[in-house]
Amino acid sequence: MASSSTVTGVRRTASAGRVQRVRRQLPTSPWLFAAPGLLITGVFILYPFGSTLVNAFTDRRTLIPGEFVGLANFRELLHDDMFWIGLRNSTLYVLGVVPALVILPLLLALLVQKNIPGITFFRAAFYTPVVASIVVVGLIWVWLLDERGLINSLLETVGVGRVGFLSDQWLLLLSAMAVTVWKGLGYYMIIYLAALANVPRELHEAAAVDGAGAVRRFVTVTVPAVRSTMALVGALSSVAAFKVFSEVYLMAGPSGGPAGEDTTLVMLVQRTGTGLTGRVGYASAISVVVFVVTVALMLLVLRTDRRGES
Repeated sequence: MASSSTVTGVRRTASAGRVQRVRRQLPTSPWLFAAPGLLITGVFILYPFGSTLVNAFTDRRTLIPGEFVGLANFRELLHDDMFWIGLRNSTLYVLGVVPALVILPLLLALLVQKNIPGITFFRAAFYTPVVASIVVVGLIWVWLLDERGLINSLLETVGVGRVGFLSDQWLLLLSAMAVTVWKGLGYYMIIYLAALANVPRELHEAAAVDGAGAVRRFVTVTVPAVRSTMALVGALSSVAAFKVFSEVYLMAGPSGGPAGEDTTLVMLVQRTGTGLTGRVGYASAISVVVFVVTVALMLLVLRTDRRGES
């Protein structure tokens, strides 16, 4: 009996010791699980961001470390015509793309919201451009809009004549905007579908009983119900539009269209900061401006949404 009691006591002591060791290890366990994500974030996001911020105040080049120059890069921006052209084009891109990507996907979501036979096919068709590669999409649209492309051939057939979609400064920018809207419709449509699913049906029924038509129900019921989602879409599309690169680069070329008049800020960063003689410090200064403006756009959209709710 004594020996069994002793063995039981030893087992209990060992178990208590293991529990105590486990308890001591528990506080560190979450950090072990989070370590891979934190490492990736630090290496690929935080370090590049900090490096860009530091380089913006130096005259660093691709193969030359550079020295601290203070605000010289930012003062140079004020007198750089290409910077102002890029800022103009990026701003126009936001003004042209964001309203379309806030309104059109909502209307599209309303069209495909009802569960009727065959609606799944249309939902998949509208979402297909989202999963397509932007390079493939850009090349397809270049072939369509080229001077000898399909659209110009059709216009010439009906007697309109060829249109310089890719050779005119403003038509090229508008064409790139159209590609961005066409590719983003399906993505934001899915976001609106999730928001519309949470709108109580009783609100529409009550409005219908009061004699409200489809347009009035859309204005008085649907829009207020998805206002926060519209603000989210506006913020996301604003940031993406201001940082546009692929669409304009593929359609305008590395030079940025005729005389570089269609260059955007991100294209200017790529052109200035790459190559063996790239001005990394100056390109970093432009990147800082892009970051500040995108953050300001997000805050502006969210602030407008809060004022609308109040």
